[in-house]
Amino acid sequence: MKHDPIASGKRKAVNLSLDTGVVAAGREMGLNLSQVCEGAIRAAAKAERDRRWQEENREWAEAHNRWVEENGLPLERYRLF
Repeated sequence: MKHDPIASGKRKAVNLSLDTGVVAAGREMGLNLSQVCEGAIRAAAKAERDRRWQEENREWAEAHNRWVEENGLPLERYRLF
């Protein structure tokens, strides 16, 4: 089991407004709507966190890539492939 940096292990009741057709379809399929919503929010938060990290570190990544293109990988001579 992987560590989930978002999860606290605690539960909080919240109110959500969902399309009635979506709710009906989820219930018809026997889905736990709380778990599905939680999973979707977790995935969206991770995607946004990753997007922000890439944006905040874009300049560093581009500079690093330029350095590697100009100088090669520092330990390349030790690679076995």
